[in-house]
Amino acid sequence: MVVVALALRLIVMSFLYPERTDPYRDHWRLGGEAGRIARSVAQGEGFSNPLFGKTGPTAWLAPVFPYLLAGIFKIFGVYSKASAIAALAIDCLFSALTCIPIYFIAKKHFGNATAAFAGWAWTFFPYGIYFPADFIWATTLTTLLMSLIFLLALYLETSSSIWQWVGFGALSGIGGLTDPVVMAVAPFLGAWAWYRLYKSGRRWLAPGLGAVLAVTLVVSPWFIRNYETFQRMIPFRSCLGLEIYFGNNQDSWHWGPPGYHPSDNESEWREYQQLGEIGYVNKKFHQGLAFIDSHRLLYVQQTLRRVVYLWTGFWSFSHRYLQEEPADPFNVVFCTGLTVLTLIGLWRAWRLGEAIAMPYVIVFVFFPVIYYLTHPEDYYRRPIDPQYVVLSAYAVASWIAGKRRRASAVSKMAVTTIEETEFLLTGIKR
Repeated sequence: MVVVALALRLIVMSFLYPERTDPYRDHWRLGGEAGRIARSVAQGEGFSNPLFGKTGPTAWLAPVFPYLLAGIFKIFGVYSKASAIAALAIDCLFSALTCIPIYFIAKKHFGNATAAFAGWAWTFFPYGIYFPADFIWATTLTTLLMSLIFLLALYLETSSSIWQWVGFGALSGIGGLTDPVVMAVAPFLGAWAWYRLYKSGRRWLAPGLGAVLAVTLVVSPWFIRNYETFQRMIPFRSCLGLEIYFGNNQDSWHWGPPGYHPSDNESEWREYQQLGEIGYVNKKFHQGLAFIDSHRLLYVQQTLRRVVYLWTGFWSFSHRYLQEEPADPFNVVFCTGLTVLTLIGLWRAWRLGEAIAMPYVIVFVFFPVIYYLTHPEDYYRRPIDPQYVVLSAYAVASWIAGKRRRASAVSKMAVTTIEETEFLLTGIKR
């Protein structure tokens, strides 16, 4: 599965990578803010300068992916063609490796047939192919880490091994330092496993404390760095205020309307330079909250639109929107179909046992909340695609198995009827 998945992604990448080598806007398409920070790190200027000038230290992004990209720049050259290919190839590898946790997640509760089906489904999964082959960002690594965290949580329910719990905590911390949205899910998965361990009568206190200590030790250096740099607590990223402002304004024709971000608006960029990163995001936070407070009904409507978008891919079919997103009608069909299959799989998992379905429920409930409240992007749901694939595979595999059982039962009934008829005819002849 991994080999086929990697080969397929690299083939697609070979057609798409030239877009990431475009020098437009000083190579902005090669990683965006992550590329800018990576360049600063590679050039010895530290974790800084996330936009278009030398604006100093930043906490705009969590550190793992920019440092990974900085390593690529150090080896292959800053914003070089080789660096673009290497970054995309590594993303393709992360996506291909995700086959492994998907296989074992499915196997844990749903059996070998579903596991094989889920693994091969990920191999040919359109989102799992396109995004790593075209998009240089933390998304693909986050997806791999999320699937590993989810898999480990399934085994923690019956494990009192302190080292396994410490591993879960450390992996969760690394996930949070890759993309903070991981921490919207990992603590709840850990709490559920901890509760299950407690209910089973096994040793539970020390393992749980080990996980908490591990995640604290992993994330603390970044927290301390941010506090020493900005003289305030910044847990993972500094730009939550901008995310609120960006998604809550009068422009609702698109889920990510242009003109509200310093990367695509000159006045916003100048304001960022004048106020500094912390002053700028604080101002945007208050502007976003002020808009929400004065447009409460609109905020509710926009939140509901974001919920629908994240589950179906639908935002609008207006002419203006479709000019910007021409592939959306096809995506809506695929995304909605995937969601329907996932919900069927979740329902069938619930029938197997509430404890089996609950980790999936935790992911689907808690992961998207921040995006409901701020704004979505087309790639934001990707880190939990593995859970969609596993449940969809289970829905299909269980339907096929049920169909075969019914066909077998009908065949057995037919054989029995024939045997009984032959017995009666034999009796009549006698």
